[in-house]
Amino acid sequence: MPKNIRLALFLIPIAALLIALGYWNIRPESFMERTSAPGNDNAIDFYVENGKSTQFQEDGKLHYEMTATRLEHIKATDVTLLTSPDLLLHRGTAYPWHVQSERGEVGPEGKQVELIDKVRVARTDGKGRPTILTTSRLTVFPDEEYAQTQQAVRIDAANGVTTAQGMKAYLNDSRMILQSNVRGQHEVR
Repeated sequence: MPKNIRLALFLIPIAALLIALGYWNIRPESFMERTSAPGNDNAIDFYVENGKSTQFQEDGKLHYEMTATRLEHIKATDVTLLTSPDLLLHRGTAYPWHVQSERGEVGPEGKQVELIDKVRVARTDGKGRPTILTTSRLTVFPDEEYAQTQQAVRIDAANGVTTAQGMKAYLNDSRMILQSNVRGQHEVR
């Protein structure tokens, strides 16, 4: 057998093997756009059961205490879902605000907190008079100490009841602006 034919018979199987391996490693499908599997966008990268967080101010006074039966962090959006959040917001004062809801969502870096379903904000003043605010949804911006809602609001205070549609609350100033349909029933003492 001539030398060229022997060399060809030897190299053809090797070339066929290399072509098959190349096709197997570099298939046309590998160049197509890959789509993420459904549900991965809401993948929870960690969770906490019965979590508690306490934060102090720079002067050492208690700023807040927060508990929740469950916290779930969504990796893709950096949003934390809260189940039964319960917050005592002291802000260095002797009379804390007690904030509760059924659910909550904390946005990236804690810049915005959305309290959802059966939101209740309560505080007792220095004279022992309670004030209770209830609504179905409340958005809180902790850094600005500001809260707002477009939902119906009910405020039960020592001297009466006020209802409204929508509210803006400036926590530093202890001031609330009720947006519309404001109704009040007050007792004169």
